[in-house]
Amino acid sequence: MSKTLTKVRRATGDDVPELARLLTAFNAEYDADVRPLKVLEDRFRTMPGGPGFMALLAGTPAVGFATVSLRPSIYHDGRVGLLEDLYVTPALRNEGIGATLLTRLVAIAREEGWGRLEIQVDEPDVDAMRFYERRGFTMRDHTTGDRALLWWREL
Repeated sequence: MSKTLTKVRRATGDDVPELARLLTAFNAEYDADVRPLKVLEDRFRTMPGGPGFMALLAGTPAVGFATVSLRPSIYHDGRVGLLEDLYVTPALRNEGIGATLLTRLVAIAREEGWGRLEIQVDEPDVDAMRFYERRGFTMRDHTTGDRALLWWREL
């Protein structure tokens, strides 16, 4: 599959099995907690098309995906998107599929008037950091130069 042949589209309810399959592969590849496929499918069924979530798929059958949580923010006129996952199957990496997914996501964000797009990257994943940096993302505040950190607490 080449860059020019990879079509990116918004996921719908019909895409739930593919989203769950790709998320399972993503989590397994990085030794993350892998939820049962049925659990993921049930969660995805409640999300596509809703106001607080969107997913993109690349290729048919899908070989990559992106998931984004959306929220309002007091700091921006539009919603803020948090890119939770961006994944391309290992055999097709470095073909431009991830870049195509991200480019389409940024285009959608602009079309819909989002105020900001944020990304979570684990500290050891320097390849991902370079990928996002090459595409205009930064982990530093543009006014102070301070590094941005994400902290969380499981509940």
